Amino acid sequence: MPVLFFDVGATLADVSVAADGSLTLQPRPRVVEVLDSFAQVRKGIVSDPGPTTTARENAAAALEAAFGGRFADEALVHWGAKDSRAVFDDAVTSAGAAAGDCVFVGEDPGERAFAREAGMRTAAHPVFTLAAVEGRPVYWARMEAPQDRAPAGPEAVADLDEVVPVHVASDRLVLAMATARGVRAVEQSGFAVDLRGHVEETSAFLVRDDRPVSVPEAFAQASASSRATAETAMRAAAAFAFVLAELSGSRPPVSSLGPAPGGVYIAAAAGLPVENVHIPGARPGHIERLLPDPALVSRPGQALAERFAAAFAPGAPSQDTVDAVRAAVTPSAVRAHVARISGVDPLVEDGPFTVRSRDASSADNERVVDALAGRLHALGLQVRRHTFTWRGHRLSNVEAELAGGASDAVVLVTAHLDSTGAEGEFFDSAGRPRPYDPAVDPAPGADDDGSGTAAVMATAECLSSLVASGRTPARGLRFVLFNAEEQGLVGSKAYARAAAAAGDDIAGVLQMDMIAGFRGGTRTMEIHAGSLVPGPVAGASDTLADLVAQAGAAVAPDFTVQQLTGAADPAVGRSDHASFHERGWAAVAVCENFFDDTRPATGTRQYHRPGDTLLDSDHDTDYAASIARTVAVAALTLAGL
Repeated sequence: MPVLFFDVGATLADVSVAADGSLTLQPRPRVVEVLDSFAQVRKGIVSDPGPTTTARENAAAALEAAFGGRFADEALVHWGAKDSRAVFDDAVTSAGAAAGDCVFVGEDPGERAFAREAGMRTAAHPVFTLAAVEGRPVYWARMEAPQDRAPAGPEAVADLDEVVPVHVASDRLVLAMATARGVRAVEQSGFAVDLRGHVEETSAFLVRDDRPVSVPEAFAQASASSRATAETAMRAAAAFAFVLAELSGSRPPVSSLGPAPGGVYIAAAAGLPVENVHIPGARPGHIERLLPDPALVSRPGQALAERFAAAFAPGAPSQDTVDAVRAAVTPSAVRAHVARISGVDPLVEDGPFTVRSRDASSADNERVVDALAGRLHALGLQVRRHTFTWRGHRLSNVEAELAGGASDAVVLVTAHLDSTGAEGEFFDSAGRPRPYDPAVDPAPGADDDGSGTAAVMATAECLSSLVASGRTPARGLRFVLFNAEEQGLVGSKAYARAAAAAGDDIAGVLQMDMIAGFRGGTRTMEIHAGSLVPGPVAGASDTLADLVAQAGAAVAPDFTVQQLTGAADPAVGRSDHASFHERGWAAVAVCENFFDDTRPATGTRQYHRPGDTLLDSDHDTDYAASIARTVAVAALTLAGL
């Protein structure tokens, strides 16, 4: 008889932490169904809620509240770090069974690798628990509707047994994890399936390659679709060759999962630094980490997006709202927030500590999370931290919400709180070039994305002052600061996945990613609504972009506004708004003149470098405040203020 051990965070449930430290676990889709199918099998936990006794007690209480009696054998519950095989050896010992009869189910490939070292079998998702018990492999699978028939639609693979999507490229193509049993079910739904190797201890990524592709002369007389297919295949091959060369010293090497939108899908073994691979000429955000989710193809935001696009008519913002925003979202307010989180001023007023880096691998990252959460809590907002794991680091997104009055829908104002200096030049003590080391190297990230984070904080302060004056929004307002954006949108992917599982009704997402970089010339802001996701999300995002543009006319009339949309939008899939497009919600990204390459850019020249500081000549807080005011007015207007 097998003994099953489950990771908690992301695998069994999405985790949020309240201001008082209490935990709430929201079970992930299909998890309870899986657990109940093993009702007669001994089940345990291997998870790391933190080193303190209080953290473990809170985790135990939340586990019982969410899964009521399904993990009743306390001897099989193991709280502890999963940075070696030790906790897995302990789990095997507690089971009183052979290691090969124990199964660890966990999303993190590094943790699965340690479990394998301890002799356990592993599953990358609860859906594959039975497959692990029976010793059946799980594959990376491309599921594609043949061109000679009408597309079956990605929903054809929803809820199929032993199939878990990780990316929906189009109505015709889904990348997924699947067993042979799952493959047979997909094929019966009308999709052709191309297996691309075992999942085991790997993760999937989408790597985009922006370099031009020259299609051979042999395709000169071919149809447009044939030329497009050839270009797609050539781009994928070029991108994979570059990644393989950059990671050539790694074993096992990465493997190709075939062409993806704008590049290639790859599978990489646990610990491979895929996010550090920079293809020459690639625009920002060219690497996207893909997360498994059985509910991915359901796109819960679509119904609301469809209603939003059809019924919402942007009107001129209230003069009272414009005045409140002008009073609260000022250059000095934006500068003060950037100064604290980029190391110019102490992180906490009159405190001794200044930030060196907000990199996801830096110890400073957690300190910044604490400070931002504290400031938002002081504004009277309901603050939660949404925790997740990346490469052994326990990270948090920060969420602060004010509930609305007449509507359950919420408006999200967002940015990413982490930074990186990976594009800088670093040298060892002998003067030789060396790679960026986030543990010691500076990554102030004043523009990317300290400016967006500051704008979110200033908008929250503005809302707090409006509420204090007696005004109440019709829709809720939620301020969210994502972590690990620089590692492939990891934090926003985890957040959007959890929001979908919780059934959140999101009216729109306004993301700010780099709003302070300005070298001079025409003052321009870019509004990116483009998405590759089919369905009403595109129209709804365009409508949301119209609202932002109208707000800009009210508070930043000296700006030129560039609205970019459709598949040709250069920011498609490249900032945190894309994680919400993936779920069907309306979302836009607002930034400085940085992504659009149809004219000379005027954004920062210090992108991902240690020179991205508040004191850099390209950093302009007046410019940032104008964009921040634009988004603040749009958000407050959408919320009914």
